[in-house]
Order: sequence, then structure tokens, then C-alpha cells
Amino acid sequence: WYQRRVRGTVPMETYNVRFTGKDELRSAVLCLKCNSIKPERAHHCSVCRRCVRKMDHHCPWVNNCVGQQNQKFFILFTFYIFVISLHAMYMAVQKIIHCSDSEWSRCGALSPPISLMLLTILLFISLLFGLFTGIMFGTQVYAIVDDQTGIEKLKNEEATWERLTWKQNLAEVFGRQCGYRWLMPTMAPHLVPGKVHNNKFQV
Repeated sequence: WYQRRVRGTVPMETYNVRFTGKDELRSAVLCLKCNSIKPERAHHCSVCRRCVRKMDHHCPWVNNCVGQQNQKFFILFTFYIFVISLHAMYMAVQKIIHCSDSEWSRCGALSPPISLMLLTILLFISLLFGLFTGIMFGTQVYAIVDDQTGIEKLKNEEATWERLTWKQNLAEVFGRQCGYRWLMPTMAPHLVPGKVHNNKFQV
């Protein structure tokens, strides 16, 4: 249950699949790798060995796939690390300026070379993580607004699904109403089946 919840994994038990249309059984696609019903826009992950709905990519940092059910949490994960990295860079620069003005006489018990080395390491790490997470955050938001996942762009797949507006795409990932819930990583988006997100199969 947990894996299905956090990333949108398609269950391997075919008896849990309910078809929502008359012709859905005829058009059902079976994954040849995991032998599960493959809903529209689902892709098989070779690492997880499962099909994931709206799979964007497999992230080694969180050791999980980024898919329909957990894309919000991954975006907030990258966003908050980006903000923390900016804060760390600001604090490091402020400390270096403060220590330089006082000729490193009021910079704690450590010697000036060690203090400068530690501040430089902090500045480098925060810059590195800030760039990485900032780029990831930007690409994820763009993918949501464009209604195309990373795998779909990589494979250059044509949109056979119903394209939604950017507001509907954001509501599908973060929730129906824009508010503080969008920024809370502890709150899953409350989706309305059949209104915003339209999958061929309910799994």
C-alpha cells in the first residue's frame, strides 16, 4: 500500500483493476516486464521493476520513482533544499564579510585559516546544492505546466491523452485549491476522480 501511495505504482494483481468505459478492456495494454495492466501514461521502471503512473524519472537521491502520487512531495523537497541553500550562502557570505571587517579577531575559537576554509566549504556545498535543486525544481514545474513528464519528453511521445490547462495540471499535482496546503509536505493533494485527472483505469 505504501509504495502505491507514494509514487503511483500500478498494482500487479489484475483483479484490482476496474475498467471505467465500455471499450477499455479491449484497449488495455499489458506490460511485458511486470505483467500488470499498463494505464495511459504509465511507464515501467527498471529499478523498481514496476509500472508507475505518470512516471517522470527514478530519483536515486530519494531511492524512489517520481510519479503521479508523489510529485508534489518531490517538488517541495527540491524547493525547500533550494531555499535552505540560499540561506546558507547568505549566512556564509555575511560571516566572511563580518570576519574580514574585524580582521578575523571575532570569529570564534578557530584560527582564521580554518574558519575561512570551513566557510568556503559551506559556500561551495550550498552553491552546488542550490544550483542542482533549483534546476530540478524549475524543470519539474515546467513539466507540470506543459503536461508532459520527463520520460515522455525523452522518448518524444506524442500527446494521445487529453491535454489540460496549466491551472488544471497544477491542481492535479498540488490539490484543488491554491493555499497553504500546496506548501505542506505532510498533506497529500485531494483529487477528484474524473474531473481533473482522467485515467483510463482506476487502480
